[in-house]
Amino acid sequence: MVTDKQRRAAEQRRLRRQQQRRAEQVARRRKFALIASAVGTLVIIAVVIVFVVSTNGDKSTPVAGSTKTPSPTATSAGTTAATASYPCTWTKSGAPAKPATVPSTTTPPRTGKVDLLVQTSRGSMTFALDRAAAPCTVQSFVSLAEEGYFNSTPCHRLTTSGIYVLQCGDPTGTGTGGPGYTVPDEAKGNETYPAGTIAMARTPTEHSGGSQFFIVYKDSPNLMQHLGALQYTVFGRVTSGMKIIDQVAAKGANPAGDGKPKLPVTLTNVAVVQ
Repeated sequence: MVTDKQRRAAEQRRLRRQQQRRAEQVARRRKFALIASAVGTLVIIAVVIVFVVSTNGDKSTPVAGSTKTPSPTATSAGTTAATASYPCTWTKSGAPAKPATVPSTTTPPRTGKVDLLVQTSRGSMTFALDRAAAPCTVQSFVSLAEEGYFNSTPCHRLTTSGIYVLQCGDPTGTGTGGPGYTVPDEAKGNETYPAGTIAMARTPTEHSGGSQFFIVYKDSPNLMQHLGALQYTVFGRVTSGMKIIDQVAAKGANPAGDGKPKLPVTLTNVAVVQ
């Protein structure tokens, strides 16, 4: 016969087992919570790392012909665009923003200079284009100028932080317009970009230059990316009238840093000096 004392002892053992099971359950829940928290933290860290890499990994500068944030990829060392692009290859590309025809020759002169008188809504400038540096680019630019393609076109973009350029050459003023064909890349990879430099704008895709170009108004070493043929092709210099660009730059851009010039400037007439 079970006595009251034995029943109380049995009840106490049962209570102790319940308390032990509850303690073990609490411990397990805490363990799982810690693991979940650690995994969550790792996931968050991974997401942050991916975001930082994706937003900061591209150090290239935004002066493309149809996008504001190109991310060129390096070409093999030793490749020189001058060798790869001559004779010139003019490739059809969409509808022209303004009537234009493909240059009449694929073998333009590879020596000499071409002088241009560039009249703007803010005054006159002169350009000296270098055939030896970029014969195909110069030939295309001259061909477009002779057709009046650049006349009455706005300079649609100004950058005032990191790189210092005024971008022109798109009749639509949107940064997406071109002549209906592309110009082969002619960069060597060792280009420099001091104030006064004239270079072709381009997208991240090779051989994507068209009519858009940019003028460097302040030394911009950040444009030097050592990307071989995917560097921005330098094809001339401003020989007079830089004060016009300086005046436009001094007023800034909207939005600040990279946008339309607050002080508008239009290329009213671009002509080859005979």
